[in-house]
Amino acid sequence: MTGTAPSDQALADGLVLAVDGGGAKTDLALLDAGGGLLSLVRGGASHAHYLGVDGSVELLGSLLEAATARAGLGPAEGPLASTAQILLAGADLPEERAALHARIEPLGWSERLLVDNDTVALLRAGTDRGWGIAVVCGAGINCLGLAPDGRELRFASLGQISGDWGGGRDVGLAALFAAARSLDGRGPRTLLESAVPAHFGFADPIALARALHHRQLPEARLGELARIVFEISERDPVAAGIVRHLAEEVVAFATAAIRRLELTGDDPDVVLGGRLLRELSPSVVRTVTADVQAVAPRARVVVAPSEPIVGAALLGLDALGAGADASARARAELDAALLADALQMA
Repeated sequence: MTGTAPSDQALADGLVLAVDGGGAKTDLALLDAGGGLLSLVRGGASHAHYLGVDGSVELLGSLLEAATARAGLGPAEGPLASTAQILLAGADLPEERAALHARIEPLGWSERLLVDNDTVALLRAGTDRGWGIAVVCGAGINCLGLAPDGRELRFASLGQISGDWGGGRDVGLAALFAAARSLDGRGPRTLLESAVPAHFGFADPIALARALHHRQLPEARLGELARIVFEISERDPVAAGIVRHLAEEVVAFATAAIRRLELTGDDPDVVLGGRLLRELSPSVVRTVTADVQAVAPRARVVVAPSEPIVGAALLGLDALGAGADASARARAELDAALLADALQMA
């Protein structure tokens, strides 16, 4: 934040800038203090691990410009928004969050600025309690734990080098691994043998592997295979095994957070979200719930009813001191706009 702190009344009269960004897409919303949605725009990945800090902020700036124009807002003499919640996958380590904050703050987008990880947005999207456990799975996998007394637990979330498995790329790579071994006889036969290469227009898994090897196909696109794994998991044991592995990793994150925060005797909400976890079948969610409750019997596992951008918006309204009516309006209008966008792209 630049300048002196604005008064509470000044904040209450302002706008909320909310961002949820990741390795596949970025959502940016502008809302008024009553929770009314002024504009919502979606762009590509804003993950600083892929784009660098400058590239990430440049993408956010272009989205903000588009959102401002769509909302019919003219050039602002000062900060556009009273509060900005910039919540990004890849802002995992303190130094990463500090670097993004230092790059965004001088741009003067808002009077108050929070730059944090997207797990913060997910937790707020899934519970109103202000504490709990959030496990997000999109391009990567991560977890945040907040105790009722304010204690916080985070994970490095740097991929396999920090012990992580379960992002979209991991699931897709596991699918291609299984498909290739099905083709050459080293592994069990699986429907993935034909479904995986067909998704990209290849005849067999080795043709797909060659394209990846020669960089004719970006490896990041392997995340697209997660949907195929989920679709056939009910009738293919190998695909079901990949989904089971994902569920086990979700449970490992959640229960580690619960134990380390000493919440085994409490009733934490465990919020699941991100593109992959929102597509889990009810039976897999029941399995995750049973395994989490084996550690914390009163825990409640929920798949977030809204996407993380909704959580980012709600956090912004919380910062303004807005009430429940404003939060309910923001959730309803954002959910409707996101649904309309999804139907248009289908």
